[in-house]
Amino acid sequence: MVKVNIFEAKAKLSEFLDRAAHGESIVICRHNKPVAELRAVAEARTEPRPIGPLPGRPTFEVPRSFFEPMSPEELDSWESGGRTDPLSPAWTPREAPGAARVAETRTTYARGRSRTRRRR
Repeated sequence: MVKVNIFEAKAKLSEFLDRAAHGESIVICRHNKPVAELRAVAEARTEPRPIGPLPGRPTFEVPRSFFEPMSPEELDSWESGGRTDPLSPAWTPREAPGAARVAETRTTYARGRSRTRRRR
């Protein structure tokens, strides 16, 4: 690792770039205090990523039952959503089982700053 001050880095930038490309690390300092590091960039992948399982890992197979249609009861429960579904617009955290009720109080101060307090 080489330490250089800014004026030297500006004067010999192309030389330091060549050294960094060959694997050397150059630390650029301002008043002898490190500010930045000049190093080579990792080369980008030129070949596409392999598709499939990782080497040494077991393959995953989707069971045939995954592709079978749902029973009418399951389908109704999925489509109705209802208040027990957290992704439903009708659901609120207060209706969640075991959720603590939280009251929020917003206070606005001068210059547009605000503060929110939560009380249980």
